[in-house]
Amino acid sequence: MKRSTINGYLKEARSFFEDQNFALPPWADWTLDDWKNSKEDCRAIFEGGLGWDLTDFGLEDYENRGLMLFTIRNGNPREPQKIYAEKIMVVGEDQVTLQHFHWDKTEDIINRGGGNLVLELWNSDAREELMDTPVKVMVDGIPRTVSAGESIILKNGESITLTTGMYHRFYGEKGRGRVLTGEVSKTNDDATDNRFYDTLKRFPAIEEDEEPWRLLVSDYAVFLNSGPDVAESGAAGKKSE
Repeated sequence: MKRSTINGYLKEARSFFEDQNFALPPWADWTLDDWKNSKEDCRAIFEGGLGWDLTDFGLEDYENRGLMLFTIRNGNPREPQKIYAEKIMVVGEDQVTLQHFHWDKTEDIINRGGGNLVLELWNSDAREELMDTPVKVMVDGIPRTVSAGESIILKNGESITLTTGMYHRFYGEKGRGRVLTGEVSKTNDDATDNRFYDTLKRFPAIEEDEEPWRLLVSDYAVFLNSGPDVAESGAAGKKSE
């Protein structure tokens, strides 16, 4: 993906957050020079993977299969004082985040505004394969059972709890507009805790045709020599035995 294209998507997302009256921390708008001048004070940001994040899963089809995220807060798995994380995401109409589950993280996914969010759920077996058994899930604290792959639609203010090992796929309902989607979870580690059903890349390959408008989480090591080198980490596939 070209950097100029990523910059355009970031500007669209920033405008959408403003339209939805969702405020981000001040450093969300830092330029590359701002980061360079302040990076010595930003250890927690780098280690927690906070900030802008975009993925096309390595498929180069972002508008149909991709996701824009901003990690607002996150603990460090190696330092257990903070055990929670929060993200805000922009999910486009029919823009699919592909089937995956988490080995360690339980999360609430929340429709915070905009359109409707569609989720499809499956149980996984001991071999991490999809099952066709009914899925028991909590929607706004109320138990619900759905068939494997059945759609659950979250309207504004509604939420769902996704537990470990539960495959999920989500996208914005067609004709309803983009969805401001929240995530509140256990401490998040995107480098080790995503099990996509198909083998995919977590972060995009970037062609540098212009300077970054805003740095992505995967840019910190490249441009600032700070934080983990995550450009190729988080690739999907079964967890190593």
